[in-house]
Amino acid sequence: MSRAPLRDAELASAFDAGAPAYDLLVDRNPGYHENLRLSARRLGVPGDGAGTRILDAGCGTGASTAALLTVAPNAEIVGIDAADAMLARAREKDWPPGVRFVHSPVENLAAAGVHGPFDAIFAAYLFRNLADPDGQLRALCELLRPGGTLLVHDYTSGEDGVTRAKWHAVCWGIVIPLAVVHRGGTGLYRHLWRSVAEFDDAPAFARRLVGAGFTDVRFATVPGWQRGIEHTFLATRPRAQVAERRA
Repeated sequence: MSRAPLRDAELASAFDAGAPAYDLLVDRNPGYHENLRLSARRLGVPGDGAGTRILDAGCGTGASTAALLTVAPNAEIVGIDAADAMLARAREKDWPPGVRFVHSPVENLAAAGVHGPFDAIFAAYLFRNLADPDGQLRALCELLRPGGTLLVHDYTSGEDGVTRAKWHAVCWGIVIPLAVVHRGGTGLYRHLWRSVAEFDDAPAFARRLVGAGFTDVRFATVPGWQRGIEHTFLATRPRAQVAERRA
């Protein structure tokens, strides 16, 4: 239990190993898909998304992509993930023509042919898994059009002892035992437990967004057992950045 959270290739391999049982396990998580859809609604995509370009950063098997389609069925959505087996699961599903998937770590998008600007970036369960979350927040800010929105959907360490205790109890009493039963790769879910416990609480991540250059930063929690543990963060790339560079 003392091992540090996984990083980079080691983490991608853990997700690859857990891919066969991943959808089954998240389907057994009450509120998992509903809360992704709630965050997608909070993104505020206009109309049916026609003419809107969205990066789904860390899309995994496509649960976040499906959530985005509930509010933006006609958007162009580019889903990226570093775990090839997770993307293979995503590609097996039925998607509209505007959706495509690219195998790439979020740190290396240009080399994979993924370029901005995007109107919005949706990042679910991503930043606590990165070796340099601050640097990557700045990089994703550059991929947004001025005035574009970053939405981060993730678990955070509890802001009080009760929510922290709830997180530990859910992970060790339910999630990790289920991973054992369904051969879902317990290393991945031990990483989930530790990566959340050792990362920011919600106010700290909001400050991280401000430090990366975003404005209009706000956050809200979700209903269900995840209340106080899972949050939607919204942040805007300032419109003035382009003008300042040209001056």
